Amino acid sequence: MNEILTILATAIATSTPLIFACIGETISEQAGVINLSAEGTIMMGAMTGFAIAKFTDNLLLGFLGAAIIGAIIALIIAFGAITLKQSQVAIGFVLALLCTDLSSFLGNPIVRVPGPTVASFKIPIFQDIPILGKLLFQSDLLVYISYLLIILTWFYFYHTKPGLTLRAVGNQPLAAFARGTNVILWRYFYTILGGALMGIAGAAFSLDFKAGWSYRHTAGYGWIALAIVIFGGWHPLKVAFGVYLFGILQSLASVAQSTIPTVPTQVFTVAPFALMIMVLVITSSDFLVNNKLPLPPTIRRWINQTIRITPPAALGKTFEQD
Repeated sequence: MNEILTILATAIATSTPLIFACIGETISEQAGVINLSAEGTIMMGAMTGFAIAKFTDNLLLGFLGAAIIGAIIALIIAFGAITLKQSQVAIGFVLALLCTDLSSFLGNPIVRVPGPTVASFKIPIFQDIPILGKLLFQSDLLVYISYLLIILTWFYFYHTKPGLTLRAVGNQPLAAFARGTNVILWRYFYTILGGALMGIAGAAFSLDFKAGWSYRHTAGYGWIALAIVIFGGWHPLKVAFGVYLFGILQSLASVAQSTIPTVPTQVFTVAPFALMIMVLVITSSDFLVNNKLPLPPTIRRWINQTIRITPPAALGKTFEQD
């Protein structure tokens, strides 16, 4: 039992940076803008956050700097896609490549240099709760903030009027505009907000999960974040589930690596990414829906509603606001 709790606790802690990245991408895409620069944004956020925290000896400034970098990259995407009406995918992909190489170039002086990290912070009373205490409340402040981010984003999306406006902007922009909503302004705002969260995700890697900075320090996590958002159907709670599932796969891979030394370590490093993509392909297709599973109609209907993925109707589409 203790080993299982350790694996789950590790999975939750190491998934924290991806929570910020995936929630940020979910917000942006719910507003109708695809931020495909996630890989480069996370890299730049990781490098910038670590560099600022290292030279100022201030973690808060490090996270703030990473958020600003992420917001600037997102602003470039918003300007090119919303104002200039160019391809969101093309702009984001180019920025992903550019920022990845730029982070390696600018971060060369701080490669493998020790720096500050987020300290562990156990919550009194809550940490003593059986099972849940060890699982959820014996980590650091960044992990606890990620819990709040998931809950607040879900509540904002589905239980507030501004959240309804956000989803209208990404699904029915013409109807939202007809009701007096400034679609362009809100798309800018939510794209920038999502980019800032992805920048924070990068700093969470270099200042917590993978402390320090090295060449391609967070390689692959930006692309997996984009996949998890699709897997989660652009719903904050489902997206968070996808993130933690990926974290569990990573923890299991680490355990398998130590128990099966004859298998090359590269297999266990790549396995979580491959398995997550496999799950995405299965759940995003109609295989499970169309397959005649020997289950009662009510359960089959619930599975159909749960796994069916429907993107925001106006995702990636330009909008003419007269």
